[in-house]
Amino acid sequence: MSRNLFYRAANIVQLCRFTLLVGSKSLCTQIPAEPLTVRQQNNGIRSIILNNPKKRNALSLSMLESLRSNILADIDSDDLRVIVISAKGPVFSSGHDLKELTSAQGRDYHFKVFQACSEVMTLIQDIPVPVIAMVNGVATAAGCQLVASCDIAVVTEKSTFATPGVNVGLFCSTPAVAIGRAVPKKVAMEMLFTGSPISAQDALLHGLVSKVVPEERLEHETLAIARRVCQASRPVVALGKATFHRQMAQGWDAAYATASRVMVDNLALRDGQEGIRAFIDKRKPVWTNKAEKAHDE
Repeated sequence: MSRNLFYRAANIVQLCRFTLLVGSKSLCTQIPAEPLTVRQQNNGIRSIILNNPKKRNALSLSMLESLRSNILADIDSDDLRVIVISAKGPVFSSGHDLKELTSAQGRDYHFKVFQACSEVMTLIQDIPVPVIAMVNGVATAAGCQLVASCDIAVVTEKSTFATPGVNVGLFCSTPAVAIGRAVPKKVAMEMLFTGSPISAQDALLHGLVSKVVPEERLEHETLAIARRVCQASRPVVALGKATFHRQMAQGWDAAYATASRVMVDNLALRDGQEGIRAFIDKRKPVWTNKAEKAHDE
């Protein structure tokens, strides 16, 4: 082989190697990123996992949108009875992604972030099924807000909760909406003014969480509650949840008036009458899990 042909062949080999290398890099860049949230459902229990541990499961706009989508998916299905929100990694959620809150993003974008967050927190209360937070780690700022917004929170002994925004010049005003309704005023103010974390036991003492369990028992204890919820009638639970949140925002007299009307509405449900008949007959109720009427209102 002549020297020119030899060099030409060598160049072709090098070019092929370069093409393969570039091609492999292109293929790598095309591999889809892991979803920010992972949704699974089994036997009426929907699990939603915050799945961005490298960023401490920050509630970025995209994370909030993913969480909202997973909550709303088939929300009216009779097969859905309860939602459990948990997180991958040692941090349940560190709150908002501060990189989204710089001046470079702009005021309109900031409004969009906080509006999305408020919508998700409100959605948790507005949907017809209970939402349980399963926490094993740190929950700060909007992450703590998420825990406070859930109907029930089961946490491990190593979990901590804080609203440290004041320390970085951003007072946790939106987390305070949920936290201030979950814990006594003076406890909320201390958390907000100092940013100091509280322990799982203090969170339990003050009403931020429902139960503190050993880490190895977290999933078992959470699923035990979820399964108990699944044993009840879906429309009865939905009616009760909506009424609870509504009457809590009312004065004493108005709250009793609201609750009394709803008790009558509950009795008009087919499942309401089935439950009473089953109790009288000393048998287990057979729920329709549909908002059907047993009699006219």
